[in-house]
Amino acid sequence: MQSGVVSTPFIHVVLHQPEIADNTGNVGRTCVAAGAKLWLVRPLGFRIEDRRLRRAGLDYWRRLDYETVDDWPSLTERLAAGRLWLFSKRAERVYTEADFRPGDALVFGGESAGLPNGLLEKHAERRLRIPMRAEARSLNLAVSVAVAVYEALRQCRAG
Repeated sequence: MQSGVVSTPFIHVVLHQPEIADNTGNVGRTCVAAGAKLWLVRPLGFRIEDRRLRRAGLDYWRRLDYETVDDWPSLTERLAAGRLWLFSKRAERVYTEADFRPGDALVFGGESAGLPNGLLEKHAERRLRIPMRAEARSLNLAVSVAVAVYEALRQCRAG
């Protein structure tokens, strides 16, 4: 599935097997606000027609540049991104140490499992984390995407 929006995104956001419609709706809003394209990698934990997705995305969803693909190989075949940056709480490198460029893709895993170990191992040099106190297991997916997207936006507009 592909949106009717045609644009040249400054950055790509990839949600690998997202599970919660509300989070994905909020990520979509962030993508519209920042000029990013959203990629959804199946299986999804909801249907694109889910009213929770639409409610969280408000009227932004119709302005969202997004595409849904069946699996990771389909994504890499379709995605014309510069570099992939994989976000994981297990990464050593902090996201502010990355040198983001227009066209890069920020990749996030599903809410309960994160990204598969195989992907993280394959892209070990591109793993990033958002630092947090030990008392917190993780940040909400939509919050994590917003933090990363706006750091990439800051870097790309400053350069």
